[in-house]
Amino acid sequence: MSAGLSPARRLVVTVLVLAVVAVLATGGALLLGRQSDAAGRQPVSLEEPGPVLLVPGYGGSASALQPLADRLVAEGRDATVVAVPGDGTGDLRESAEALAEAAGAALERTGAESVDVVGYSAGGVVARLWAAEGGADVARRIVTLGSPHHGTTLADLAGSLAPDRCPEACRQMSTRSALLAQLNAGDETPEGPTWVSIWTTQDRTVTPPESARLEGALDLPVQSVCADARVPHVDLPRAPLVQAIVLEQLRPGDPIPLGPEDCARLRG
Repeated sequence: MSAGLSPARRLVVTVLVLAVVAVLATGGALLLGRQSDAAGRQPVSLEEPGPVLLVPGYGGSASALQPLADRLVAEGRDATVVAVPGDGTGDLRESAEALAEAAGAALERTGAESVDVVGYSAGGVVARLWAAEGGADVARRIVTLGSPHHGTTLADLAGSLAPDRCPEACRQMSTRSALLAQLNAGDETPEGPTWVSIWTTQDRTVTPPESARLEGALDLPVQSVCADARVPHVDLPRAPLVQAIVLEQLRPGDPIPLGPEDCARLRG
């Protein structure tokens, strides 16, 4: 400190320096605390499956997913179809909030440390929104069924020809959707859960069907397992073959690559 400063100014400078040091020390402590918290968070175990949450698609009908939920329960899994707000045609972010509430309730009810999520059609986009907003911390596996991850031209057509019949969720699933553009910017599959995308090449609702591809996920067209499978979009949650594929992907451990050699076993 300069010897030319008066005692009064020297005191002011000293106080300012001490204040700056205190702020930096506090900030450093907070930063270290955050780093410590992040470092201390244990990843979800892939070997300990928890309850399964099934997220409906556009329209919000739980009945479409009930056959799959029943099959999961028959196999010994705890499975719940999530009730999405209204009829599932509103803002998909509100459905993601409903999924967050359902996940919290399932963890509290079962005492499990993680959940598995199966999102059908738009429900897969809802699952991704939930994961991006913190759900990835408690998800072990996220499986999407015929989800328009990159939009569907059917929504484009609806928005152009009958905009009054294309509500918010419809617009959010167009190929020009700002929501999907934001969701797909950077990493499409946030770290935390392992991801699987199951879809059918015969989809006439999600068009083109390849929109269901998800970067970073195990990509699994039904026809890559059974080439002669006839599975339209509406049958994805209820076709026995697809249900068997979903069950395989929800087992303990990593997602399971499947191919033609597995077709007979899964159909049996």
